[in-house]
Amino acid sequence: MSLRDFGNAVWRADELSCSTGATVATGHPELDGLLPGGGWPVGAISEILQVQSGQHEWRLLLPALKRADIGSVVVLVGAPHVPFGPGLAAQGFDVRQLLVISTDTSAARLWAAEQALRCSEVVTVLAWLPQVRVEQLRRLQITAHAHSKLLFVMRPALAQSEPSPAVLRVQLSAQHASDALVVRILKRRGPPIDQPLSLSARPAQLAVLLAIHCDQAANKPIPGAQCTYLPRSFGKSGDALDRVASHV
Repeated sequence: MSLRDFGNAVWRADELSCSTGATVATGHPELDGLLPGGGWPVGAISEILQVQSGQHEWRLLLPALKRADIGSVVVLVGAPHVPFGPGLAAQGFDVRQLLVISTDTSAARLWAAEQALRCSEVVTVLAWLPQVRVEQLRRLQITAHAHSKLLFVMRPALAQSEPSPAVLRVQLSAQHASDALVVRILKRRGPPIDQPLSLSARPAQLAVLLAIHCDQAANKPIPGAQCTYLPRSFGKSGDALDRVASHV
């Protein structure tokens, strides 16, 4: 590579990176236009920060999750609520692709997330990690990169002040008047963005289904650790994910 070519390949902080890595379109064209490569980075952590987990991440991520190939698996680790199947199906997501791993301990969540990233059938991992150290995130980042997986880590809004190896960090909230989703990009390979992005409100049908589910699921914590995969079995006997329920 010549000196001129090298200079052209260097990313400058005042420019939006032309990502050479794989990306998956977010399903929100306005957001894609602000992200390097035009979508969620594959093989890297995307951090989703919220005041309270379980409120808005599905609205942001579901369009991309629906793009998963038939037969592939989307793994949820430590989700605050069990996903409402009819609501997801109404939005075009095949719930047979969903594997839910539930546990309250941070160490178990980290172990399960790392094992999921190593499974060939898994294309995307969503992990809720309210308490996690930077070196633990770095380990997940390395694993996601090694196996070319989409990895979303949900953390509290207060984590904004903490260091993170994530290549992309966004903060979510909602406009109470319009129910639009407000996305503030905190970190990307490019210049800072001062103004938040407002995405359209959720479809009316989904809003009704989610409201019904919230009423039914209120005050019903999941004891211990559970591994839920509906309605078909996952992988071969002895697969890393088969061991989650008994080891977490």
